[in-house]
Amino acid sequence: MSSGDLAQRLRDIAALLDAFPPSTDALRVLEETRNAIEAAQAQLTAEMAETLEHESEGYSTLKAWLRGQLRLSSRRANELVRTGVTLRQIPEASALAEAGQMSLDHVKHLSYAVTHVGASHTRDLLPQLLDVAVTNEPSALRQVVQTLRDAVYPDELDQAWIDGMAREDFQVSPVPDGFHVHGFLNSTTGAKLNTLLQALSAPAGAQDPRTCAQRRVDGLERLLDSVLSNGLPGDKGVRPHLTLTVDASTLMDDAGTGELIGFGTIGTRQLQEMLCEADLTPIATAGKTGILDVGRSSRLATPRQRAAILARQGHQCASPGCRAPVIHIHHVIWWSHGGTTDLANLIGLCPRNGAIAPGA
Repeated sequence: MSSGDLAQRLRDIAALLDAFPPSTDALRVLEETRNAIEAAQAQLTAEMAETLEHESEGYSTLKAWLRGQLRLSSRRANELVRTGVTLRQIPEASALAEAGQMSLDHVKHLSYAVTHVGASHTRDLLPQLLDVAVTNEPSALRQVVQTLRDAVYPDELDQAWIDGMAREDFQVSPVPDGFHVHGFLNSTTGAKLNTLLQALSAPAGAQDPRTCAQRRVDGLERLLDSVLSNGLPGDKGVRPHLTLTVDASTLMDDAGTGELIGFGTIGTRQLQEMLCEADLTPIATAGKTGILDVGRSSRLATPRQRAAILARQGHQCASPGCRAPVIHIHHVIWWSHGGTTDLANLIGLCPRNGAIAPGA
C-alpha cells in the first residue's frame, strides 16, 4: 500500500464516519481503519528492512530507527518487524489485514505458528487459521495455534511438566504492609488453585463494585476461612475437583493428550498420573449416555446436565464476550413460562448475567 493510497483511505474513512452517526457503526469503522494502518506500518517496516533506508538517517538497525523516530517501545518495534515479515510470507493474511479484517495481534500469533509449528503445517491449515482470525478475538487464534503446536510436538508437553515439577516453589513472605506471595506452581497444583479462585471471585451480581483484583483477594480469604473454620486440615479432607477432558479413544489406547481446564493441554505421562486417582464422569459428544432431558419433572438441572453444559460452553459464561466461570444453570425458555429442564433449553451463566434472569 502506497502512502497515497493510505491517505485516500483515511479521507474515505473520515467521510464514512460523518455518514454513520451511531457510535457502534463508527467504532467498527475506526477499528477496521486502525487494523489497516497497523498493517501498512508493518509492511513499510518490512520494506525498510530490505532497502536499509534507516541507515541513511544514521541508525545502525531498523529497530533503533523505530524507537528513535517513532518513539516505539522495544516490544512494539520487535512486533512490527516480526509481523511485517509474516505479512510478506503470507499474502492472504496481508490482504485481510489491509482490509482491516484482522489486527496485528492476530498476525503475531500467525508468526508464532510459522516459527514454532512450522511453515508447512501453517500453510496446510492456513484457511482454517485465517477463518478463526477474522471471526474471533486474538486469544482464540492463540489457543488454536497452541493446540496445533501441542499436536505436532506432544513430547514437549511432558518435558514441560517435568521441568515445572523441578521449579515449583511457593512462598508467603511478611513485608511492612502485608505479605508478598510469589512462586511457581506445576500445572496440576496451579489448576487446582485457579479453579477455586475463579469460583470464589466471580462477581456477586450485576452491581458488584469490586475490581478483579479485589474479588480475587476476597475469594482467597473466603477459601482460607472455609478451611480454618473447621480447624487446621488433617489428612481426610475433601479432594479438590479438577475438570480433565479426554477423548474416549485416549482412555482405551492408554496414550494421547488431555485438556486440563484452567491450564491447557497436558502430555501423556501427566494425564495417566492424574487418571490413576480420578473419578470419571463421561459426557457423550455423539450418541447418548445417562439422562440429559427431564422435561417438567424437575426444575433444577441434574449433575450430568451441568457437566454436559460446562463441557459444551468450555466452562465459561454463555453471555457474549463474558469469560467468567459458570455458576448458575438457567432455562433459555424460562421455567416459569413453561420451559423444560432439557439440555437444549439449558444455559450456563455467571452470577452477573444470571442475576438478570431470576425466573429462568
